Amino acid sequence: MKLTLGFSPCPNDTFIFDALVNGGIDTGGITFEPVLEDVQTLNEWAAQGRLDVTKLSFPALFGTSQNYRLLQSGAALGKGVGPLLIAKKLVDLPDLPHCRVAIPGVNTTANFLLHHAFPDVTQRVPMLFSEIEDAVLSGAVDLGVIIHENRFTYHQRGLLKVADLGDIWEQHNGAAIPLGCIAIKRELGEETAQKVDALIRASLIHSFDTYPAISDYVKQHAQAMDEAVMRQHIELYVNNYTMELGEEGRRAVDTFARIYTEKLGEPQTRLWE
Repeated sequence: MKLTLGFSPCPNDTFIFDALVNGGIDTGGITFEPVLEDVQTLNEWAAQGRLDVTKLSFPALFGTSQNYRLLQSGAALGKGVGPLLIAKKLVDLPDLPHCRVAIPGVNTTANFLLHHAFPDVTQRVPMLFSEIEDAVLSGAVDLGVIIHENRFTYHQRGLLKVADLGDIWEQHNGAAIPLGCIAIKRELGEETAQKVDALIRASLIHSFDTYPAISDYVKQHAQAMDEAVMRQHIELYVNNYTMELGEEGRRAVDTFARIYTEKLGEPQTRLWE
């Protein structure tokens, strides 16, 4: 069986899937064809049903749960991991409704957390996550919501943190932040879903066995990032929830789904079956 597998080129994802796509583990007759794209592109492709297994933002999963189901492994959840709202100069929070804010995609967790924290911000400008810092520095937008490795390096470019959107979520809800997940097409069936789940765990265990060494695969896709930042990225976003959501992780996802539904008025979605 051959399955297409979509994930981002960020160090946490390449760390998770390295062994799975590069022959590091026995995949039991399943061949994976990796497709590396930014998460917003993967979100949009999921709405079209383009990939068999894919990384998704949780809001994107909610919108495609009739076709995709959540896997237990490979997710990015945690505390202290949320997106940051940054600017070139400090902005008073009451002035935010008048500002243009760059976001890394409409149906991303980052955009929803901005809505959760500051619902009056309506001038949102979707763009590729890696272009947001430059847009803020150039004045094309007033602020930006940054994710991934940018949360470790934004200050090096003279940018300032206006708010930690993840911290606001945690203070209000007392739950871990569900950032991204791995989903599989429902039509592939329960048996295949369980096999893929187990293989993701095996791939992750394989990567941890050689950590803190950084593989060539992770380095290749991290490009200009130095190894210290790669390790910061991996250690922040890859944790016990990534190995398996578990009861606490499931509660965090259910909390996120409930609040998402309450705020946006969208119907509850099938996640666990």
